[in-house]
Amino acid sequence: MFRPNGLARAALRFKPAAFVGTFVALMMSALIVSACGILLETGLRASVPPERYASAPVVVAADQSVKVVTGSGEDREEESVPLPDRARIDDSLVAEVAAAPGVRTAVPDLTFPVQRDGAALQAHNWGSTAFTGERLTSGRAPQTGEIVTSGGAHVGDRVTLTTPEGERTYRVSGTTAGHATAWLADSEALRVSGHPGRIDAIAVLPKTGVATATLKSQVEKATSGPAEVFSGNDRGAVENSALAYAKENLTGIGGSFGGIATMVAVFTAAGTIALSVGQRAREYALLRAIGTTPRQIRRSIATETLLVAPLAGALGCLPGIALAHWWFGRLQAKGAVPQAVDLAVSYIPLLAAVGTSLLTGLLAGYMAARRPSRIKPGQALAEASVERLPVGWIRTPLGIVAAVGGTFFTFLAARLHGEDAANAALGVVMLFMLAVALLGPLLARGCAALFGLPLRGAGASASLAAANSRSNARRLASAITPIVLAMAFSSVLVFMHTSEDRAAAGQQKAGITADHIVTADAGLAPGAVADAAGRPGVTTAVGLLKTSVLVPAGSGGDRWLETASAQAVTGTAKELSRVQDLEVTRGALDLADPHTVALDAALARSAHVEVGDRIPLRLPDGTKASPKVTATYARGLGLSQVTLPREALKGHVTNPYDAEIWTAGGTTKDLAGLGTPLARDDYTTARSVDRELNAWANITMAAVLGGFAAIAAVNTLVMTVLDRRRELGTLRLIGSTRTQVLRMIRWEALLVAGAGIVLGTSIALATLVPMMNGLTGENPYVPPLLYGAFAGAALLLGLAATAVPARWALRRTT
Repeated sequence: MFRPNGLARAALRFKPAAFVGTFVALMMSALIVSACGILLETGLRASVPPERYASAPVVVAADQSVKVVTGSGEDREEESVPLPDRARIDDSLVAEVAAAPGVRTAVPDLTFPVQRDGAALQAHNWGSTAFTGERLTSGRAPQTGEIVTSGGAHVGDRVTLTTPEGERTYRVSGTTAGHATAWLADSEALRVSGHPGRIDAIAVLPKTGVATATLKSQVEKATSGPAEVFSGNDRGAVENSALAYAKENLTGIGGSFGGIATMVAVFTAAGTIALSVGQRAREYALLRAIGTTPRQIRRSIATETLLVAPLAGALGCLPGIALAHWWFGRLQAKGAVPQAVDLAVSYIPLLAAVGTSLLTGLLAGYMAARRPSRIKPGQALAEASVERLPVGWIRTPLGIVAAVGGTFFTFLAARLHGEDAANAALGVVMLFMLAVALLGPLLARGCAALFGLPLRGAGASASLAAANSRSNARRLASAITPIVLAMAFSSVLVFMHTSEDRAAAGQQKAGITADHIVTADAGLAPGAVADAAGRPGVTTAVGLLKTSVLVPAGSGGDRWLETASAQAVTGTAKELSRVQDLEVTRGALDLADPHTVALDAALARSAHVEVGDRIPLRLPDGTKASPKVTATYARGLGLSQVTLPREALKGHVTNPYDAEIWTAGGTTKDLAGLGTPLARDDYTTARSVDRELNAWANITMAAVLGGFAAIAAVNTLVMTVLDRRRELGTLRLIGSTRTQVLRMIRWEALLVAGAGIVLGTSIALATLVPMMNGLTGENPYVPPLLYGAFAGAALLLGLAATAVPARWALRRTT
């Protein structure tokens, strides 16, 4: 009796080379899935152990994110958007919390920046030492008009601090050990913090014997207003606002990019498995000829997958874990993830990776086995010798639908602006890649016919290469698809950055008309703008506070909040125009009214507002605002996307000091006493470095995805060449020289790589053109040398991946 399981084991035992390509493809797919899954799980589980609040078991604070409802009906869901700055709570909540059962004391906590002799210090209210544990080394606790400091002063000294409310002189009442810090009386800290009546958090200390869970429950019942109660590691998120952005970055990489990468990995692995099954068509035809039933053929292929996929998936998880560790470490080194966050490696993403490999193998094997298991034995033998026309009644219509959908989204993206255009453009690349995967054989036949025309006149080897490509469209499609993937996705990710960088640099160069820009790491003193205006030769001085706000984007029920760079201006609109050319397209700047705003034109289109409308903003601390749009301008990408009066942000930022002063006239020497003066060109260079750092994530994703696709391409090309050993041996037997055969292989490799490069480039351009026109108003910028490196790498990979196995095969056949 025929035993398909035994046949599968025998195939693996006696013909292991036939399964090497499948094994590598499934292992690589598990690598991608496990690495992205680990980052996704880390983002979902990320927490930071509390440091400042370590001795306070319960903390009351504001939610450091905004909840946004998107979609409608069954698609309705709530999303959390991290705030650019700290959200605070009203100090009246302290009394409410203190009155809760089980509470021994409720301590308000305040942290804000001050300056002493130009150096930055952290200031706190002295009451917070009840849970932080600082102790006096001399003197006593501060009262109104006094401070405790650890910055080298002595009891009785008088110290001048620059606070958010201006300069204040205090008497030193005591000193502590440690880093330079200032402690003020609670009432004084609340008054000069820059956000009077608002505190960062409330640390809750329990009575003896009260459990943390009981204390938290009682405090939740007693608390009113927009405040939340935290315990455990959740307290770390209160003191470290970077955690919310870290979770967003990790879930974005692991979820969004991971979804795309997983889809690419699955399609690539499925194509490799289909190629492997197709290469064994003669074997299946013989089995059908000796009476093997279709069900037995399918069971045999399924058993082979069950024997190969779990091991491939498990081995792929090992480099996947290493990739996740490297990626996570680089994110921490770049400051995108706090050092206190640990990488979460559990069985869940590893099991998902192995399961994905197994399901991919089973489904791809089943689909590839449908025809060889169903056709008549005689027909199977005939088709094993000559490839049939590559028309499938399932995949071809689906491929046509995907191509039509990609074309539709291309025209749709061209009509949209901002993030709407970018989101539509992402649909373009996904649909066109799906179309390439489904219509691969038809596209390959077309490419062979088109690119084969010039080969017919290039000699016998080239003509034979063109004929081989036309008659083996499925084999050609399996080799072209990974190259298309590598070119398309890598080009979109990398050239999106180069295009934005070029547009931003051009806008910045044209928009900076100031002669000098003064910066200071700790921020500039409140009177620095007036001081700069009085320096010799200075005709105009404008202060800029740099921060971010949340603005709406999207339309209809699909609305969300996105972060936009903002500048709050100390000065008039006329003064700003002398040092900064925003290129106003509509309306006019109005910096006299704190309830007005000017927007980048692309941002205004994305938010669907025009001059005269009111836009619902979220200020840095999450406060709602609806300023009137008085102007739109064209150079927001290079300067700031939102421009508003300085008064509009008063009390809504942690660091209220101007970050820069832009001046017309004056000299570097005259401005040196205010901070670090930079000439116009030096400032532009510094900003370009920042953009390069921000682009690291895109380049890394392109490298990961492009590297995977490159390995998949090499794997497929090696499989196709090794499967042709009989063909190559036949060519040698009929008189072809070794050089002629290798030349034919090289021509075929060039045809495959060239077709992949052209198709991948076409998909990338169809994506980038509408995307960049929507985001920047300009066409994409593709650096010739960088594109040449991409294309050259694809060509070299194709040549190397075919030449090496071809030489080995020729040695075995001669």
